[in-house]
Amino acid sequence: MPRVYAKSAMLIGERIRELRESKNLSQGDIQKRAGLIRCYTSRIENGHTVPSIETLEKYARALEVPLYRLFYDGAAPPNNSSLSPAPHVHEWGDDGKERRELRKFARAFARLDNRDRSLLLEAAKAMARRRSSARSRAAH
Repeated sequence: MPRVYAKSAMLIGERIRELRESKNLSQGDIQKRAGLIRCYTSRIENGHTVPSIETLEKYARALEVPLYRLFYDGAAPPNNSSLSPAPHVHEWGDDGKERRELRKFARAFARLDNRDRSLLLEAAKAMARRRSSARSRAAH
């Protein structure tokens, strides 16, 4: 029976190892094919690192398999009806008023020249750093 791999980093790492070994490829071969260093592949295969989707695409290309095969071991893609939808998480900009504010901000941001845009981004980064350090001080 086919299995769907989506629960943890350990499962995706195990699946990548299974596919790599089934094709008689070493971690060094993956390094050559995907440009990902061997020790990074080891960390993923042992569940110590969670790869990004871009990294998973590199593994799929290196292993010469469709991306879904990294999560599923059936011969055909999984039936979508068996997969439960992800729960909706409210994000800023989901409702009407927030969406309008976001659009206004995007239009204003687009009119900035590169110098002003850089200045605004640096100010936002500084504010985020201050907020982050204030949170960490409050936690201790």
